[in-house]
This record gives sequence, structure tokens and C-alpha cells, in this order.
Amino acid sequence: MVLSDYVNTLGQALKARYGQRVHKLAIDGGLTCPNRDGTKGRAGCTFCNNASFSPNAHSALSVSTQIQAGRGVVRKRTGARRFIAYFQTYTNTYADEAHLRSLYEAALAEPDVVGLAIGTRPDCVPASVLDLLASYQTQGWLVWLELGLQSSFDETLRRINRGHGFGEYRDAVAAAHQRGLAVCTHLIIGLPGEGPLHARTTLERVLALGVEGLKLHPLHVVKGTRLAGDLRRRAYQPITREAYVRTAADLIERTPAQVVFHRVTGTASRRVLRAPAWCAEKWSVLNAIEAELRHRRSRQGTRV
Repeated sequence: MVLSDYVNTLGQALKARYGQRVHKLAIDGGLTCPNRDGTKGRAGCTFCNNASFSPNAHSALSVSTQIQAGRGVVRKRTGARRFIAYFQTYTNTYADEAHLRSLYEAALAEPDVVGLAIGTRPDCVPASVLDLLASYQTQGWLVWLELGLQSSFDETLRRINRGHGFGEYRDAVAAAHQRGLAVCTHLIIGLPGEGPLHARTTLERVLALGVEGLKLHPLHVVKGTRLAGDLRRRAYQPITREAYVRTAADLIERTPAQVVFHRVTGTASRRVLRAPAWCAEKWSVLNAIEAELRHRRSRQGTRV
């Protein structure tokens, strides 16, 4: 048995649509974030060091060069021949429309790219950019708007210095759906002050607004962040692998079967990871989630 026997994964959804394996290629568009450039703050989120999320990103390289390098690696590793350009690093709707258009269309100009995944914040999705993304979808490209929510609790969002609240997320989802755009929401398990009940409540609130995709991440501590300082002072205790696996399985069970899981865990390079150590072991976590669902004789949607 494999995880996709229990979970509606992005990989199987893309294969069903295109008849072959399709893989995301992470791209660094050289953009920044309002929580770093002084618009809302300069320190960023307490957990954020983008090198941990996009270790292979190279903003100095052109979009086409990044795609060329990424496709070579992925083809050898997975055999994929078609790709989604994933603008991942920082806030990929946070620039003027003309500049964003040039980035997006450089990716779409590649003959083996079938669409875009745009990672951004709920407070950075102006109507003009949503209209632009919707126009690509109208032309036949696949488009995913990936919103980093992390938690639906405003107290938690303030604690991690997120710079926005749940209200901005609610508005962003409504605006995206008005244009027919699919939304993938990122949620973090193990945030300071939160437990399994918080995670389940956040999921319920997100599902109530409607969502087409989800990403689950464990909170991991990486160097160069305020969270790393909290860890040193023992002001933060990382989540255990066992607790993460149980909570992830709970959320998967409570998610309708048609929602696509883009990810059910997250990893960081050992080079920057400070804790928990298990966050460097992607496959062991995936296997543990699959084993937990198998042990429960459960799957996605069982407890909807």
C-alpha cells in the first residue's frame, strides 16, 4: 500500500488529468515580502528562512534557466516530462502586474510547462493579479493559487508575527473563487501555543469557506529565525513525529475526498535544520502517515 491509496494526492490528480506524471519545479522570482521590506515589518514570520523551504532557489537566474536546471534533475529522478512552474520563494504576487506578467509568461513559454502554482500571502492578492491568473486559466493552463494561512487563530498569527489575520484569508479565498481560481491553503501543525484541537478547528474553518487543495507542514526550526532563538531559550518545544503523524491523519480523515493534498509533510535541509530532527526525513514521515491511516482502517474523507 502507498499513501495515495488513502489520500487524494496532487500527483495522482495530475496524472489523471494529463495521463502522465507531472512534477512541480520550484522557481525563485526574486521577489520579497511585505513582512520583510518594511511595509508591514522587517523581521518576517518567526519561523521564516526561505532557504529552508526553497534550498535550490536561485533568484539571480532567469526563470527559463531555473526551469532548464530543474527539469534535468526531476527527469532523472522521477521520469516526469511535463511540469508546473511553482513560484515558491517569498510572496509571488507582491510586485506590479507588468513584472509579474513577465515572470509568469516566461514560465508558460516553456513547451513542457502545463501551468502555474503561485505561492503568496492572503493579504497580497489584488484584483488585477487575480484577473491575470484567471486569464491564464481561461487560455487552458492549470493555475493554483497557494495561500499561506498557517492558522485560523489571529492570536497565533500575531504570535508568529504573520502580519495578517484570518479575515484577509477569507477575503482572498472569496476573490479567487469569484474568478474560478483553485486555492491551495498551507497549514502548519505544531505552532506555538497550538495543539490538535487548534489544527482541527483551523481545518474546519478553511473547509467551510471552500478550498480545492491543502498543504500540511510540521513547524520546524531553522537557523537564522527568531524561532531558533526561542528554541535555544527553551521557550518553544517542537512537535514530536508521533504527534504530527496523529494530527495529520486526523486532518486527512476530516477532509472531503475531492480536496487535493499537495503535501502532507514538509522537510528542511540538515544544513539549516535545528529541530525537530525528524523533519529531515521526508519518506519516513510519509510512510508513518500511511501506516497510521492503514492502522485506523481509514482514509481521506472518512470522518467528514
